[in-house]
Amino acid sequence: QVQVVESGGGLVQPGGSLRLSCVASGDIVRIPQMNWYRQAPGKERELVALMINGGATTYAESVKGRFTISRDNAKNTVYLQMNSLKPEDSAVYYCNVRVFTSSTFSPATYWGQGTQVTVSS
Repeated sequence: QVQVVESGGGLVQPGGSLRLSCVASGDIVRIPQMNWYRQAPGKERELVALMINGGATTYAESVKGRFTISRDNAKNTVYLQMNSLKPEDSAVYYCNVRVFTSSTFSPATYWGQGTQVTVSS
């Protein structure tokens, strides 16, 4: 079994910064991909940023230049540094990981419970 836990959300003023963290633990052999999604009220969940094990990244157009995804492979942790935050960035942010476990030959996907980010003055 794999557990995924996010942290770091909160209330911040427009223009401010937050750093989200996500730790994966449990029966983990390898994590080829770690991603951040978000979901605002009344909207579909959307990909914010992804990072594959080799370090390649992809960002949603709306966050390019403001958000940065990074990983600490030794700690099975992925971060999302969010700068110049806007009210439209308010959402529940979810961590999504693709994991090889000791009992799987193909990666399985796990989600965290989400962390709320609110950007408001």
